[in-house]
Amino acid sequence: MPDANQLLHLVPKAEAKQSMKDFKSDQEVRWCPGCGDYAVLAAVQGFMPELGLAKENIVFVSGIGCSSRFPYYMNTYGMHSIHGRAPAIATGLASSRRDLSVWVVTGDGDALSIGGNHLIHALRRNVNLKILLFNNRIYGLTKGQYSPTSEVGKITKSTPMGSLDAPFNPVSLAIGAEASFVARTIDSDRKHLTSVLRAAADHPGTALVEIYQNCNIFNDGAFEALKDKERAQDAVIRLEHGQPIRFGVDNGKGVVRDPATGDLRVVAVTEENESRILVHDAHNPSPTTAFALSRLADTDTLHQTPIGVLRDVERPVYDTLMAEQLDTAVEQNGKGDLATLLAGNDTWTVVG
Repeated sequence: MPDANQLLHLVPKAEAKQSMKDFKSDQEVRWCPGCGDYAVLAAVQGFMPELGLAKENIVFVSGIGCSSRFPYYMNTYGMHSIHGRAPAIATGLASSRRDLSVWVVTGDGDALSIGGNHLIHALRRNVNLKILLFNNRIYGLTKGQYSPTSEVGKITKSTPMGSLDAPFNPVSLAIGAEASFVARTIDSDRKHLTSVLRAAADHPGTALVEIYQNCNIFNDGAFEALKDKERAQDAVIRLEHGQPIRFGVDNGKGVVRDPATGDLRVVAVTEENESRILVHDAHNPSPTTAFALSRLADTDTLHQTPIGVLRDVERPVYDTLMAEQLDTAVEQNGKGDLATLLAGNDTWTVVG
């Protein structure tokens, strides 16, 4: 299986050194003042030059929602497509044009409601594309209805007595769909966001990055527990491959596996239990521990929320396998004849 560098070699390199300015389009950015999308856009525009790829060979595909205006603001090729279908369109593009670096920008409503089917199949196929899922736990574009990630009891315009739906955990969903790369980051943490984007870009196959993104109009403060400096120390678990999973003031808390149930739980670190603190292994072929980590976060308070790369494993890349099949078919049978295929033995004439 080719690694990420081999796959990137299929995409033409930029002829000259690029800067953030090269990836800014001439379109006026039109989000609500203070929206977290601005921070994500700046991070992506600032990161793109690191790829060293020709702008003409980078594509951003989006669905419908506030985040889906993203392609307008990138000085690359792009498509503002239809609701929930960005992964399907991007799959066709990445599979047929392996000389392109294909990115999907979507939101929690676009990806997990009408687009849920397309998302899980892109993940299981392991198409070579990068999916940025902006999660603000609300429908922003349509003015504040509850979304598939809104917490139970959420009061919104569409749930005046509180939401009854159990929310999706996007990271858990992705791991359950056999995604080969799954990560979570936060819009306001530019350094962390960029490091996760870098890891996603380096990964061969589908990379899903959930980005907690604040909607200051319809769901302001949804992630305050993870952003407030004092509260974040006890709320954010920063995952680093090969490092013990510790957090809190002076790294006083850690994650262990309960010997009785096999579940993961948070403990105060002591001399007696320090040797039991889990060491994060993002490359573990089994998704079991990564899934268990994704379940640590409380859906209401977001306490004990892991961020970083939860899973990064090698799997065959769909577009590479498809190209190999097509090459083999041509070698064995020559180029196909579409007219013959359409008028083949599986057609019939209706008479009467």
